Amino acid sequence: MGGIEAPEPYGVRAFVNRYPAMPDDRCEVVLYTSDHDATFASLGVEGARHVVDLWADRSAALGARDDVAYVLVFENRGAEVGATIAHPHGQIYAFDVVPPAPAHEDDLFADRAPPGADRHVASSGAWSAWAAGASSWPIDLRLAPESREPDLPSLSSAHRADLAAVLVDVLGRLDSLYERPLPYMLWFHQRPFDGREWSGPPLHAHLVSPWRDAGVARYVAAGELGSEVFFNPVAPEACATALRATSA
Repeated sequence: MGGIEAPEPYGVRAFVNRYPAMPDDRCEVVLYTSDHDATFASLGVEGARHVVDLWADRSAALGARDDVAYVLVFENRGAEVGATIAHPHGQIYAFDVVPPAPAHEDDLFADRAPPGADRHVASSGAWSAWAAGASSWPIDLRLAPESREPDLPSLSSAHRADLAAVLVDVLGRLDSLYERPLPYMLWFHQRPFDGREWSGPPLHAHLVSPWRDAGVARYVAAGELGSEVFFNPVAPEACATALRATSA
């Protein structure tokens, strides 16, 4: 089923990572389902909603700890992005400081592409997904609700259902894009849990893939690393158009 930590049947399950990147039980694994061959999209909206609820519950529980300032919910899917097991799962890191990426991130609402725009991909209720206007990744999507929600625990029941639905929709489109499972990285940025006033971006998700074509990875090499000027071979409008044309 789920190895040593989850040998019996389960729906969703979170447990402390056996090989943590940080000490003090601040790294957790989230199992999405006991079905080893499932994908996030195949969970359906109901199954995905259970995952969203667990993300929110664990964010709240970890964020309540005195030694935790920030909770990062994420998933690496595929060996190409470092996933070491194929079972559908994600992870949660509870940092004792606010990491640089969310601390210095620009407000994504300025980049938002509404329904009907060239970079818009999909919407479900309050949540939408769109291709980022500028990125070093061939596929780089943002997911966010219309309202400025602070974190996963604060989401209403309706907003959680909309998030589940848009994730199932978009991740299904990614796997349909090249008619094969697409490697991707998904992470959520949310308000820190350190109790301080937060002026950074509201809750949103990043969803990126290194593939520029079926099985063809886009590599960042010396010309870009040496200059910090990145040349994305896939225009965001083309990415969004291709994803809109797929069947979720």
